[in-house]
Amino acid sequence: MNEPVGSRQANLSRLLRLAHLEGPLSRAILTGATGLNRSTIADLVGDLVALGLVEERAPDPSRRVGRPSPLVTAHPRVVAVAANPEIDALTLAVVGLDRTVRRRERIEMTGLIGPVRTAELIGERVAAWRNDDLADTAIAGVGIAVPGLVRTSDGMVRDAPHLRWTDTALRELVEAETDLPTVVGNDAALGVLAEHLFGAARGIDNVVYLNGGASGIGGGLIVHGMLVSGASGYSGEFGQNRPGIASIADRRAADGVLEDEVSRTRLLAVLGRDNADEPALAHLLSTTDAPDVLEEIARQRRILATALANAVNVLNPAVVVLGGFLAMLAANDAEGLTAAVAAQTMHANGEDLDIRPAALAEDRLLIGAAEAAFGELLRDPSGFVLK
Repeated sequence: MNEPVGSRQANLSRLLRLAHLEGPLSRAILTGATGLNRSTIADLVGDLVALGLVEERAPDPSRRVGRPSPLVTAHPRVVAVAANPEIDALTLAVVGLDRTVRRRERIEMTGLIGPVRTAELIGERVAAWRNDDLADTAIAGVGIAVPGLVRTSDGMVRDAPHLRWTDTALRELVEAETDLPTVVGNDAALGVLAEHLFGAARGIDNVVYLNGGASGIGGGLIVHGMLVSGASGYSGEFGQNRPGIASIADRRAADGVLEDEVSRTRLLAVLGRDNADEPALAHLLSTTDAPDVLEEIARQRRILATALANAVNVLNPAVVVLGGFLAMLAANDAEGLTAAVAAQTMHANGEDLDIRPAALAEDRLLIGAAEAAFGELLRDPSGFVLK
């Protein structure tokens, strides 16, 4: 029996999303996951293969007895371009629908990058990659993770204070340079989306995520399995909260916001560095024995613990995920940080507290940005035009 008229688009979307999020999957697993019959699954898979969105591969014959069933997987030729402009660098990546990061490039900056130059650089890299790495690909679009307030309705960057961008139509600028559909979102909101789908919070329905980057601290929330963006898209700005005083030694933090005191810039300064990417900074912090560096790490951890306790008391998450330099602060003594947070929460909120580093590490924002770029394709596979 064929599927009802009008549901084919929805079913193509379901299968493509499953292949993207969970694949490779056998047709039998797809049948069980969707409740559709085998002939309908075969039909839908055939359509997705014809569209160039999935491919069927032979499984590892050593793992099965008898005739192996082919596996359906997202086609590696379908990609998105992801970008993360920051005060110290523009980072770009090519991310496949099959969840592979095919290419990653960091362009370091000596001064603040403006929105026009950001769009130009993205356009230049896409043009170069089309003659090289992307020659055999179909690009679904561009996703951009911005450290600032981004209006969800139209992708307008309302305020990225560290970049000094205000009311910037970044989406239109990038589309003009690349001729590709573009989605712009808050970096931490895209980071929590990536960690929820693929990383440390996979399968967990109530998550608090804090991202520590060059521009400061942002946050993202998953509540009942859904990304919470707020009325206009501006939720999760934990870095602008006032954390209070963790100890008399931290009294100066009382008058500032969280990201003034828990700061990548302060860590680099005490290390005697002007700049460092995330792997380099993590290595420096994990190997140092300099007393002033260790004292700064401890100071920032105390203030971070108070801020996290406030979030845990208000939101009661199942998991708290820390990304960027915040994960590095936690790595110094993960159990100690958890205990310090739990000591400042209501007992019931803190008794099962689980604080985890972002599993996707330095790729978390880029994978989240790519996920946003794949959004329209995943919603309507047959109606979307790949470029």
